[in-house]
This record gives sequence, structure tokens and C-alpha cells, in this order.
Amino acid sequence: MSTKNDNRALKTRNVLLPIILFTAVSASIQADDIHDGSDTIRMRYTSREVVIESFKQNSNLHILPVSATLLSAARIKENNITNIKEITAFAPNLFMPDYGSRMTSPVYIRGIGAAKNAPSVGLYVDGVPYFDRSTFDVDISDIDRIEVLRGPQGAIYGRNTMGGIINISTKSPFNTKGTYLNLSAGNYNNYQTGISHYGNADNRIGYSLSGNFLHKGGYFDNKHTGKKADPMDAISTRARLGWRIKPGLTANLIFACEYSDQDGYPYRVYDKNSGETKNVDYNAPSLYRRNMSTAGLNLEYVTDDFKLGSQTSFQFYDGKQGLDQDFSPKDLYYVDFYQRQQMYSQEFNIKSIKRDSKYNWQFGVFGFHQNYFQTNEVDYRTKDSLAIQLVRNPAEGFALYHQSSINDVFLPRLSFVLGVRYDWETTKSALTRTSINKGGIPVTPDPVKDKMSCSQFTPKGSVQYSFNRNGLLFFSVAKGYKTGGFNTTVEGDVDRTFKPEHSWCYELGSKSFFFNGLLYFDLTFFHINWNDQQVNQTKDTGQGFLLRNAGKSVSRGMEFSAQANPFGNLDLQLSYGYTNAGYKDYKDPGKNLVYDKKYLPMIPRNTLAIAANYTINTNRKWIGNIVLNGQYTGAGKLYWNDANDVCQPYYGLFNAKISFVKKGLSVNVWTKNITGKDYISYYFASSGNFVQKGKPFTCGVNMNLEF
Repeated sequence: MSTKNDNRALKTRNVLLPIILFTAVSASIQADDIHDGSDTIRMRYTSREVVIESFKQNSNLHILPVSATLLSAARIKENNITNIKEITAFAPNLFMPDYGSRMTSPVYIRGIGAAKNAPSVGLYVDGVPYFDRSTFDVDISDIDRIEVLRGPQGAIYGRNTMGGIINISTKSPFNTKGTYLNLSAGNYNNYQTGISHYGNADNRIGYSLSGNFLHKGGYFDNKHTGKKADPMDAISTRARLGWRIKPGLTANLIFACEYSDQDGYPYRVYDKNSGETKNVDYNAPSLYRRNMSTAGLNLEYVTDDFKLGSQTSFQFYDGKQGLDQDFSPKDLYYVDFYQRQQMYSQEFNIKSIKRDSKYNWQFGVFGFHQNYFQTNEVDYRTKDSLAIQLVRNPAEGFALYHQSSINDVFLPRLSFVLGVRYDWETTKSALTRTSINKGGIPVTPDPVKDKMSCSQFTPKGSVQYSFNRNGLLFFSVAKGYKTGGFNTTVEGDVDRTFKPEHSWCYELGSKSFFFNGLLYFDLTFFHINWNDQQVNQTKDTGQGFLLRNAGKSVSRGMEFSAQANPFGNLDLQLSYGYTNAGYKDYKDPGKNLVYDKKYLPMIPRNTLAIAANYTINTNRKWIGNIVLNGQYTGAGKLYWNDANDVCQPYYGLFNAKISFVKKGLSVNVWTKNITGKDYISYYFASSGNFVQKGKPFTCGVNMNLEF
């Protein structure tokens, strides 16, 4: 699509969407009052999905002035979501490209994200922060819900949450009981089995334990080896212990451990002029091995007036990558990459909990220490030489934050939220390089040491007007911030560091309920001004990448979602996101190129998800219900590079599932990418142009047993 057509489409949306917003708000004013005196809006279908109970939030998601999506355990199961990357499009303007290995797990929300360095979207699992993108692809086999909050969340969550937050919560043994077994088999030799048990003693001590094994046979053949290029084996376990020590005082201890052994990277040569792709065809084995363990302790003390919480966490992670860097049958050069992280964090939070108070408040303090170590060994086989880099990047920081909510003071149903956070962080870098000519003497110059400190205030404010508790209109302004850092694979001092990036995000949104909660709409417009964006660039040598800062960028668009339950046995969901993100001032000094007015790479212009569930009550002894599920997900158009000369047009995937349910047993037959849509899931340029294709048609059977 040309730039001219893109601008015309954007102008059309800018005219139509405010009309839609006005219509939704007007209709919500006329909707029947379904408030029952509490803060919970009664809905026949969605009421079981909207309540957040987390360390920092404890409210109805649909009455908060924030653009957000919640995927409950039921919704995840209905839509056959088996890994975190498959939530793409089910939350508008969320994009997690599925390529490479578990090490490559970038997340983009509203065009804000990072492919190579620290993430710009925060991830929390049971209150534990995940700082490194290599840890984002987590097991979701026993997940209770996934919450996606779009827009800067720095005032409360802080570090590197410019794009938003993904909150994952596992099942609580106080809310879930019994033993659950699931088995799955599919084409391409895909197998999975998992078992979990939940129980409690006198509703005071709750315990759970789960284990999961996954085998993927691989989807793409390596022509050179005659084997699959992307098989994987993974095993994970999770334990949770809850203790209601006395009324008002609760402790929760969680532990998770994962190991994966993966041959990823089914990259193939790509001709960007003709669009022709070659076979996967390289000689050296490419792999990724990951060990990860996480532990967290949450203490919570609740009175009639406030809630005091403590969250302690530790995460250990190490990963090893082996990569045929030329991706060809030639033996040119090979890279071994190893990284290890040890991360400790502590947070204290206190907040008021009076439901009917006109003033609510929240204070918190957060601190962390992260040990980070990596080695990068490049074997130049044609030159018979090695280049080895050892890097240590320890980091530590602390933060103070506060948020106030003022309700019904100036006008009835009018609320204000004001928040601010102060972050301070310091990072050190110690870089050692060794050059070895095989058969010669190693050359190791003195280590290069450096230090960087960053501090920032991130304010946020919003105003909200509620319509009879059946809808609301809000406007918010928030500052986003992401810390700077060090490039670890540069030859000189010019690009050794990159600066922090900043943004200001403006949102106008509406949430509306109709027909006693049977129909729900959520619509948000946003505009983001973005300074010093950290941009990934190919090194001048063509081998490897580094980060530089662009001058100015802008992202604007909208999110729309709807849920409808017109009949007791029919459920409909729609999610749509539009993002127009581009550079306003960006020059590549290494190549002497100007990318002003170019679109940001890796950002789909549109994301779309449509899902429907229909339940058939058979009233037969040998079978209970038959549930039919159909999905359509789409993404695109997206550009792959700053020059905007390689792109993936919009593409859509059809998925379906039929479930046979009887008491504690369900059998599901499913398919994904029914039409076998051929599309590109990733493109990059290194010593040539390479792509990875999206997954082909897959199908399988699941069995779930509860006893």
C-alpha cells in the first residue's frame, strides 16, 4: 500500500471513529442501571472475567480509566491458546512475532517494543517482574488469567513499561481444587502432557503442584542435514503454597522452573525484489538451551482501611545459543552466545481500600539488583581465527511512587487519578575482548570499563466521568521512560552507549455496557510523542547489530473491542487495533541515510481477532455438551526494515475447535491455519537477506480430565 493510500485511510478513520465514540457514549447514558451498590458491574457472561486481584490493583477492570484486555482461563482454553505468543491480536495492538527461538521474544504494544535489547513492555508473573526478553516465553499451562494494560504504566510499575504491562496470574489453590490431567497430540510430531493438583486444608493452607512436558517435532526441513530445523523439548514445573496465617494476614510462596532444548532458527535466503524464498539450507547446528527458575514470596496484611503488601522475588536464568551466522552450506563463521542473569527485587506497597471513599491513595517503594554476564564467541572459520567477548553488566536501582484517586468531589461521577514515580538506576559495564589466531598467541587488551546512571520522574494523570455505572469516558496523559545502556559488540567507543528514551502518551477512551451487560464495547484513541527511540541497526560490517537513538518518532491509532452474549449458548468476541507509527527525525550516520517519515519496522498496521463459541446441549447420558469454536486472527501490513522496502502484507489465519464435554472429561479436536496461509513471520538482513515463514496448517486432539 502506498503512503498516499495509507494517509487517506488514516484520514477516513479520523473522521469515522469519533462518531463511533460519541455513539457509544450516548448509548451508555441511556443504558439501564445495573449497579448493585458495590464496585462490581453485573454481567451475565463477562462478570466472571473482569476482576483484578493483584499486588497493585484490586478493582473491576472495566471501570478503570485504562485501555486493557483480560484473557481468563476459560477464554484461553476456548481459543486454544497454548503459548504466550498466541495472544497476539486477541489484545488489540499487541504483537508478539513468533520466530527464531524462545530467546527471541519481543513484545510490541501500540508500536512500542524492542527486538534486540531490554523490553519496552513489562511482564509480571504472580507479581514477580521479568526483566530480560529471553525469559518472556513462559509456560502458561496452569494460568488463571492474562491481563494486558496498554500505554505507559511507569507511575505504578516503573522500569521499562513504556508500551504497557502484561500481568500473568496462576491458579490459586484457594479457588481451584482437584487433580487435572491433559494430553495433546498433533501433526508434525507435536505432543504435550501435563498434570496439576490443587488442594487446601481447612481453607487456611493451600497448596498446588504442576508439571508439564512438551515435544515439538519441528515444522521446517533443513535441506542440508535432512532433519527438522526447529524441534524442541521443554519441561516445566510450578509449585505454590498459600497460608492464611490469621484473619487479614496471608502469605503466598511460588516457585517455577523451566528447561527447554531447542533447535530453532529455520531461516532461509530471501530475494526481496522478487519475493522468492529458498529452502532452509545450512550446515552447522543452530540451537538454544534455556534454564530458568523463579521464586517469589508475597505477604499481605489487610485491615478495614488499608492493605499492606510485600513482594520478594528472585530469578535465575541462563541460556546458550549456537548459530550458523551465514545460514548457508558454506562454513563461513559460527557464533556461540551465552548469557546468565541473577535478579533480586523487593517491593513494599500500601494502599487504601475503602470502597465508598472520595479519596483513595497508594504508596510504594521498589528496589532491585541484577547480575548479568554474557560471552560472545565468533569463529571466523575461513580466517581460522576466534573473536571472544566477555561482558558483565550489573545493574541496580530503586524507585518511589504514589497514586491518588479523587472521586465525586467537584461533580458527581467525576474522578481524577494522579500518579508519579521517581526511578534511579545505575549500570556498570566491563568488556574484555580476546582475539585468537588458531595456532597463535591470544591477544587480550585491557578490559574496557564504564558506568551509566539514569533517573527519571514519570507522572500520570487521568480524568474519568461515569454514566450510571454502565459506561465511562476518560482522558489520560502519561509519561513513558526506558533506561539507556551499553552496546556490547561494538569495535569503537562512539557507539558504546545509547541514551534513555522518553514518550508522552495521550488517550481518550470510552467503555459502555448495553442490555444489562449482554453487550460490551471498549474504544480508545491514543497519540504518542516519542523522543530518543532506541533503534536497532545493522553494524557497518554487516555482522551483528547495535543500538542508536533516533531523534523523534510518533505513534497514533485506536483500539476497539466488543463482547456479546445474545443467547445463553452463544458468545462473540471482537478485538481490533490500528497503529500508525513512524519516524519524524531519524538518521543512520553509519550508512548516511535519512528515514524521516518512514514507518517503524516490526509494527503491524492492523491487528484483528474475531472469535465465536456456540454450545449445544445434547441432554444425553453418554455426552453432555458439544462446544463449537471458530477464530479469525489477522495482522499487517508491516514493514521489516527502516527503509520500508520489504514488507509483509496483511494476512489472516482461520482456526477452529470442537469440544465434547461430559462432567470432568473433555475431548477437543482442533486446527490452526486451516487454509495453510503462507506468510513471513520475520525478516532480517545480515550477510544477506533472510526470512522465517509462519507455521503451516496444524491439527490435533486434546483430552482434559478432572478428578
